[in-house]
Amino acid sequence: MRRVLITGSNRGLGLGWVRHCLERGDRVFATCRQPEQAPALNALRQTAGDRLRVLPLDVTRAESIAAAAATVKGFESGLDLLINNAGVGGSQAALAGLDAATFMDTYRVNVVGPLLVSQAFAELLAKGVDALLISITSRMGSIADNGSGGWYDYRASKAALNMLNANLALDLRGQGITAVVLHPGWVQTDMGGAGATLSVDESVAGMLAVIDGLTLEDSGRFLDWNGQEIPW
Repeated sequence: MRRVLITGSNRGLGLGWVRHCLERGDRVFATCRQPEQAPALNALRQTAGDRLRVLPLDVTRAESIAAAAATVKGFESGLDLLINNAGVGGSQAALAGLDAATFMDTYRVNVVGPLLVSQAFAELLAKGVDALLISITSRMGSIADNGSGGWYDYRASKAALNMLNANLALDLRGQGITAVVLHPGWVQTDMGGAGATLSVDESVAGMLAVIDGLTLEDSGRFLDWNGQEIPW
């Protein structure tokens, strides 16, 4: 049984993380911007009871992150697993259509958000058991693997997230926290589309299997949903 916090848990991969962690017997803090507008997430509370707590958390607002951290500290003395799942797909615009404001919005959610969440919950992770800090990235953030171009803001934000994880892995190692970025695969979500190759259940089950095998020696790695190394 782990004590788990998940961001962006109202739909897609985030909701899948919540379901799978509950099925494993974990205690879960499921966060999203507007819990009152997350019927599928709230429905899980009917069967999970006090093993699931749904909290408001907007990763773009420092005060929201701080409030969520304070709430979790009121229930738990530590966290064993933090999943930085909240993210956006960006504008998907070609070079000629790039917009600075949208680019920065993508960075706020995909880069600054996970960093501030990690910062706010690091103290609880340091008190966890074999604590894991997992950030959901994308193969599209790999510079070495970029053979098609496009997706400027999304690619850049995930590359930046990967670098932040490299820093976190070094800075948190002394506290026994393992920090890894995971690519979930091409998943059938609102972002991935119906033609994607993986279901949410397949992706989350695969990533949980990878997580179960991680040790502190793996900190800083960039892995696929099935544990394969991805080039930087």
